Parts: sequence; structure tokens; C-alpha cells
Amino acid sequence: MGKGLVNQGLLEWFIFIFIFVPNIYYNWDKIFHDMAELSIHKQIEAQIKKRGRGSILFPADFYAIGSTEAVKKILLRLEKQGMLTRLAFGIYLFPKQSKLLGNITPSLEEIAKAIAKRDKARIVPTGSYALNALGLSTQVPLNAVYLTDGAARKVKVGKRTILFKKASPKNLAAVGPISGLAIQALKAIGEGKVSTDEEQQILKLLKKEPKETLMQDIALAPEWIKIIMKKALTADQ
Repeated sequence: MGKGLVNQGLLEWFIFIFIFVPNIYYNWDKIFHDMAELSIHKQIEAQIKKRGRGSILFPADFYAIGSTEAVKKILLRLEKQGMLTRLAFGIYLFPKQSKLLGNITPSLEEIAKAIAKRDKARIVPTGSYALNALGLSTQVPLNAVYLTDGAARKVKVGKRTILFKKASPKNLAAVGPISGLAIQALKAIGEGKVSTDEEQQILKLLKKEPKETLMQDIALAPEWIKIIMKKALTADQ
């Protein structure tokens, strides 16, 4: 009888060890995991608020706070909660808000510059985007094409697209922001197709560049564009 009680006691002890103890460990482990995730969540939320509305955000911005998996999970959660808007895969926005318009979406240019800053890459707008930036076209292009020394890629932003095309260093070497745009805009118009009004608008803008910068950038342009740009060095205001 006593032996049976001892065996039963041992059985109950083994059941406790192999069933209840792992469950207790699992529950505590889950509690600690949830607490750690909550801490990461609060830190990420605080960082986002510190950056301010209108900030374009990437998961990599928060990898110093938590693991890749944890950060991505929390950003998705913040999107579902309405704090963030997802602009594209892996790109989020802490949106500015307007009583009239609701959430304000950044331009393709702002998104492209944010991507370039993250990648530590140089970019130059081409085609219709360069024309629009110089006031040579009032039409805001649906898609934007940039030359870059970073990775070539296509980024879908809703129905719009940003295309980054790998370019040679020479095509990105222009120092002046206006002269760099002017070179790309003139290429988009084409040799022999530049109207008098377009040329005058470009020259007016080029005269705002420091002379040394303009001379340096003229040397990078194709010959027919050099001829046009050189006029900005001598033309009257």
C-alpha cells in the first residue's frame, strides 16, 4: 500500500515536471517577449513623433532599436492603427494632416530624395520631371525617372512610379542643382528642338548659379548643350 502511494507520488511529480513546468516557462518567456516588444514599440513610436509629421520612414531607420523582424512587425501594426501610411513596399509616411484634404501625400521628388538619402546615393531627375522642375512644363508627370549611382530599381507609389536608372559618374557629376537640371531638360527636348522661349527660361535660371559652378558643369555637357549654356555666362540679366 505504502509502495503504491510512493509510486503515485512519483508519477504526479513527473507529470508536474514534464507538463506544467514547460508551460510555466513558456508563459514567462512569452510575457518577457511581449514586454520587450512593447518597449520597442514605444521607442519606435517616440522616434516617429520626434521626427514630426511629413517624415518618410524606412524599417532601417529603427534597426538600432530592435531586430529586423520586430521593427517590420511594429511598423505594420502602426499602419493598421492609422498612425502611419504605407507609400510603397518598405516605405512609410507619418502624414501631415489637413482638415480640408486629410492626409497629405509627399511628391515623387520628396520620396525619391528620401530613398537617395537612405542609400547614400546621388540622383538627377530626367525627362518631363526635369522640364517641370525648371518651369518649362506645367504638366506634373505621373512617373519620375532619375539617374543614380545607387541601385537601379522601380518603386511603385500607388498608381505612380519612380524609376532609378544606373548612370555613369559623368552624368551625375554636375555640381549646380540648376545646371544639372538644365542639362537633363535640354536632353529631353532634343538637339535642334529647343524653342527661343525655352532657351531664354533656361538661361534666366542658369544665371542664378555661381559662375565657377556653371563653368564647371558646362564642361560636362554635350557640345550642343554647351553652346546654349555658355550664353548664360555673358547674356544680360
